[in-house]
Amino acid sequence: MRVRGAREHNLKNVDVDVPRDALVVFTGVSGSGKSSLAFGTLYAEAQRRYFESVAPYARRLIEQVGVPQVDSIEGLPPAVALQQQRGAPNARSSVGSVTTLSSLVRMLYSRTGSYPPKQPMLYAEDFSPNTVQGACPVCHGLGRVYEVTEKTMVPDDSLTIRERAIAAWPPAWHGQNLRDILVTLGYDVDTPWRDLPKKDRDWILFTEEQPTAPVYAGLTPKETQAALKRGAEPSYQGTFTGARRYILHTFAHTQSALMKKRVSRFMIGSDCPACHGKRLKKEALSVTFAGMDIAEFSRLPMNRLASLLGPIARGEWTALGDAQPTTLTKNARRAATEKRVAAGGSAHKAAPDVRRTPNLSDEKRAAAERIAAELLERLGTLNDLGLGYLSLDRATPTLSSGELQRLRLATQLASQLFGVVYVLDEPSAGLHPADSEALFAALQRLKAAGNSLFVIEHDLNTMRRADWLVDVGPAAGEGGGHVLYSGPPAGLASVESSQTRKHLFAPKKQIERVPREPRGWLRLASITRNNLLGIDAAFPLGAFTTVTGISGSGKSSLVSQALPELVAERLGRALDDTEEDEQDPLLAEAAAPADGRIVEGMETIRRLVRVDQKPIGRTPRSNLATYTGLFDHVRKLFADTPAARKHRYGAGRFSFNVAQGRCPTCEGEGFVSVELLFLPSVYTSCSTCHGSRYNPQTLEIEWQGKNIAQVLDMSVDAACAFFTDEPHVMRALVVLRDIGLGYLRLGQPATELSGGEAQRIKLATELQRAHRGDTLYILDEPTTGLHPADVDRLMSQLQGLVDAGNTVVVVEHDMRVAAHSDWVIDIGPGAGEDGGKIVAAGAPGSVAQHAASRTAPYLNEALQR
Repeated sequence: MRVRGAREHNLKNVDVDVPRDALVVFTGVSGSGKSSLAFGTLYAEAQRRYFESVAPYARRLIEQVGVPQVDSIEGLPPAVALQQQRGAPNARSSVGSVTTLSSLVRMLYSRTGSYPPKQPMLYAEDFSPNTVQGACPVCHGLGRVYEVTEKTMVPDDSLTIRERAIAAWPPAWHGQNLRDILVTLGYDVDTPWRDLPKKDRDWILFTEEQPTAPVYAGLTPKETQAALKRGAEPSYQGTFTGARRYILHTFAHTQSALMKKRVSRFMIGSDCPACHGKRLKKEALSVTFAGMDIAEFSRLPMNRLASLLGPIARGEWTALGDAQPTTLTKNARRAATEKRVAAGGSAHKAAPDVRRTPNLSDEKRAAAERIAAELLERLGTLNDLGLGYLSLDRATPTLSSGELQRLRLATQLASQLFGVVYVLDEPSAGLHPADSEALFAALQRLKAAGNSLFVIEHDLNTMRRADWLVDVGPAAGEGGGHVLYSGPPAGLASVESSQTRKHLFAPKKQIERVPREPRGWLRLASITRNNLLGIDAAFPLGAFTTVTGISGSGKSSLVSQALPELVAERLGRALDDTEEDEQDPLLAEAAAPADGRIVEGMETIRRLVRVDQKPIGRTPRSNLATYTGLFDHVRKLFADTPAARKHRYGAGRFSFNVAQGRCPTCEGEGFVSVELLFLPSVYTSCSTCHGSRYNPQTLEIEWQGKNIAQVLDMSVDAACAFFTDEPHVMRALVVLRDIGLGYLRLGQPATELSGGEAQRIKLATELQRAHRGDTLYILDEPTTGLHPADVDRLMSQLQGLVDAGNTVVVVEHDMRVAAHSDWVIDIGPGAGEDGGKIVAAGAPGSVAQHAASRTAPYLNEALQR
């Protein structure tokens, strides 16, 4: 494939040739331009060419990448992208639906399940909770029912209606409107809620009536009644809505995630009494296979499913005991016919119902063996990729981006496509080195099938095993965008300007680092969470601890869930969790029950900081500058200029979220959407402000020769030079630069940031604060998406936190991080049910020698580098 003149994002008119039918790895520091070349140019152009052959009406239904900035690409086949992205917020999406395994399981139950006597056969869609035919009629396939009670809607019954006793009602004018209507209707709004007649309370909260009544705004109840008597002209006619009706209607119809979350607080969820949380109608749940209904079957880990289906695929039905479909012998059939005739029936069975399949037939046995064999083949790939601990009913919002990408990879392996370019975004992210071996084998299978593989990767072992390396750099942002090398891996050793070369070909040397002595221990006892069953764990205080283990072993259950919950509880503070923002509150799964306690070590911990990879914002209005707080200082600088003071512009004027300063056409977005009827909507730079987001009057104000829009367009590195004499702004900028984010623009929208970038921005925001030396920092895979050179910079910052007297605990798969820790806790030995135990704990050198640890050999190798 020959690329000529690629200029996407920071690419500097790049020319590069890459081979087909090969494993091509794109390398370079974060922000160097790897993704711009692999995804933004090669994949985008492949997709564009394919869509040229698709009817215009169909194109509008497909999300498109856009037209890349490139002169020409020759020899480019169709492409499939497998990117790192979080699960869709819809909890109806599951592992089974993403992999399409659920369709096969439904067919298995429909065609081969054991039906109760006289029940007609069900179609496959009857076993889906997402169809009208299959969903439980009580909970509509959600598995949970929700009720709204007087207690939830009126939490403080000592308040009057005027004092907003009905907390569930909307705030601001809408709530006042409903209270005014009650006054018109003659209800007492000034008596404490608990003292009102029950009949009145029930009508106000639960009525389905929606009477319209005149509203006399600003009048007292007495004045309102007088106005009604004399027939005075009202302010307007208002329509009443009961509190429960308002909650349910708002939840069902609002497009605002904020409103939906607000009203969901007044709803109590519980398992559906009809299906007991299994989401299906009773007819579907009455059908069993191997003694289980389909909900129980789907809750089994995939490695257990493989063990169950293996004997069936081989025709070894005796392995299932009395649950297998059996076959009637000729003698048994004759005996059954004689018994029927003796009872006065016909010698011939009545014609079966068209949807009825006998429980006992050779046809069922053959169908079960065929479907089981297909399921087994697909499950084998998933188990090989280290995902055997997941169950088919696991909701995709609960999966990591790495797990989701591997699920899609397994689906592609099953599709058996030929002649395709697969573009993968850091497939080893979130993978233990032991799981990476299986991943590499899967990639080799795709290549052997006649496909090309373009992989963006920071993993050094993957680079060493590549057929071809494309190294982009030398630095990030404006300092990158050049192809430094394109060829077999060995050739990179002679490219002096490559930062990748320094790590890929670094001479081996023994790490000689003396671990810090802990100043105490934070001890947890009887921790029960997900696959952790009553374990005890101890974390050294004033030290750097890395928690390792294969994917699904229980690391995150311990470090990202149980540990922060227990510490936050002891500190008397609510644990800030924005995960709910990503999901529909109604569909979000109930939190798994946790148990355990802290038995020692909380005396010296005053603060808890958890830094995760959740986005720093949902819209382009949230960006690096606003999140870190540096934009507040920048706006004050602009407001203090003589020109701004002359026009009486305050700091708020320089926010693109405020009407006075922003562009009125795009309302501060910087772009507008153009509807093209039969084509996808196109986003183009706003014709009024040309993407600056501000109105002309605001842009006239300059500080040091630049307006506010030009400042937002600066990279962190450029801003460091520009604001060098402004300590309040520099505090955040220096940390962002030191943590490896110098290439990001100050105004870069949150929607354009990766999970790793979002996590480092959160960490930088924390690092710029004063450190008191009594904080527990918890990070979940902080090196995700980082080049080894950037990992070194991050580790320097984290080690600095520990040197200041704080405690740092990280979940990590990067063995270089574990090798430079003071303490390592290895969880396993396997994943899911086979994990959840502490296999080894101690200094890195000690854990590296532990025979039972799957991490040990890789940690030992890292200690030798």
